[in-house]
Amino acid sequence: MFSIAKRTTVGAGILLIMPVAVWISGWRWQPGESSIWLRTMYWMTETVTQPWGIITHVILCGWFLWCLRFRLKAALVLFAILGCAILAGQGVKSWVKERVQEPRPFVVWLEKTHNIQSDEFYSLKRKARSQLVETQLINQTDVPAFLRKHWQNETGFAFPSGHTMFAASWALLGVGLLWPRRRTWTIVVLLVWATSVMGSRLVLGMHWPRDLVVATLISWMLVTIATWLAQRLCGPLTPPVEEKQEIAEREQES
Repeated sequence: MFSIAKRTTVGAGILLIMPVAVWISGWRWQPGESSIWLRTMYWMTETVTQPWGIITHVILCGWFLWCLRFRLKAALVLFAILGCAILAGQGVKSWVKERVQEPRPFVVWLEKTHNIQSDEFYSLKRKARSQLVETQLINQTDVPAFLRKHWQNETGFAFPSGHTMFAASWALLGVGLLWPRRRTWTIVVLLVWATSVMGSRLVLGMHWPRDLVVATLISWMLVTIATWLAQRLCGPLTPPVEEKQEIAEREQES
């Protein structure tokens, strides 16, 4: 358990660098960023947003199962553990959001520029919130159409970030489960992807830095438990003898 916690703690520390740095810097979101930059960040967010998030989840599950190469029964148990870890994170996120009820940055901006009180905004049903965003921003030239549409679909509370929990959970699962197999490039790609998703939530006006920090910490806790369960129920995460040669060859090539 200690070695697992050590690995996931290092991974969480890497993921926290960006949001903590932004938080300390005092950066505040404002509309009007470069359209190309916003579009890139939007597509990073879309890898986690439904329905693309389901596709991302299935692809990552398949890749993890292939990398770990467990027998069928152990593979099915691992698949269930991975799914439960992601779902548990989203469940915790929804529970906390409804109790903290923190407005999103773009909602605070609407309050300042369009005289829409955030309390009144969140007192509306979700469909009414979406319609209000659409009507208020129909002539807003500094907000691209794709971002306005995204805001209409994401009118819930901010704290913590569900997108961050999804991406951070997968990145930390990579650190926890795949490091013993020395799947270094997979781990690097997952950490970069998760950090990019987290950054997109800031740039698109969806979250504050603290939302990302807390979401990462919750993910770290859940993933540490999930990785420990995987080791207990599915077998050792260290590679079998026949796979060690393959790892040695892969490390030599890199």
